[in-house]
Amino acid sequence: MEELREMLMPTSNIIVPRASHWNMVQWLMAVNVFSISSALENLSRHEMLSWVNDSLRLTYTKVEQLCSGAAYCQFMDMLFPGCVLLKKVKFSAMLEHEFIKNFKVLQASFKRMGVDKIIPVERLVKGRFQDNFEFIQWFKKFFDANYDGKEYDPVATRQGQEGAPSPNPGPQRTSPTATKTFHASPRPIQSAPIRRAKPTRASDAEILELNQQMLDLKLTVDGLEKERDFYFSKLRDIELICQENETNTSPTLSKIMDILYATEVGQTHTDYMLVVVALEGSVPVIAVCPVPSHNYY
Repeated sequence: MEELREMLMPTSNIIVPRASHWNMVQWLMAVNVFSISSALENLSRHEMLSWVNDSLRLTYTKVEQLCSGAAYCQFMDMLFPGCVLLKKVKFSAMLEHEFIKNFKVLQASFKRMGVDKIIPVERLVKGRFQDNFEFIQWFKKFFDANYDGKEYDPVATRQGQEGAPSPNPGPQRTSPTATKTFHASPRPIQSAPIRRAKPTRASDAEILELNQQMLDLKLTVDGLEKERDFYFSKLRDIELICQENETNTSPTLSKIMDILYATEVGQTHTDYMLVVVALEGSVPVIAVCPVPSHNYY
């Protein structure tokens, strides 16, 4: 214990192992890999699967089966013995939440070993080929950069856990059994939109009716505005005639002027009103009549 403490003496908050003890602590730091271009020599999917199966004595048949994350965890244990608790890894994982747990173990080992690679867990666990193939390509180069060639017994290390490949979520959807299931299920599902279609059509009809009502109201308002402008122009003509004859002392003319300039109904002359009796050409004939005593409003 004292020897290990001396070996890991901190210097400026950085752990610097002694050269004589390097073999004991070399697993504390992994060699990071940032590209997958030329070193892999364009390995095919079959070559990748052969490497995985031969290294870990597995029986994977598709790249997509790497979506469980179990193989990566054991590869990390091969590279850096003791950095992964294989007891927490479920090699027979069948469900997505089990895959996620395995990748959490892998993420913990990455953090422990100082690996900078971000694991796209959400994409990998979906079991799509492209995502898993890209990740295994990177991991192969990472493995080659860190593997020292030491012997490793993958079966004994799994401690009795079967290395059975996980199912691929993608191909399972196209299996004959799954196809029958999916063909049977749409029948009740299709009935739901049919039931919802009626209120949709009813609401569309209501919208059309409301739009028609709005159009009718607009036409009514336009007609009332035209009628208002028409009678206003007549009153304006009457006002001009009265202004031209201001020197006339006719009491009728005076009453007309009082009515025209009254600011409120009933303010000045509520007992008179103007009535267009007839038209002589374009000139209206106006009569001043008393307002009836009863209320028309």
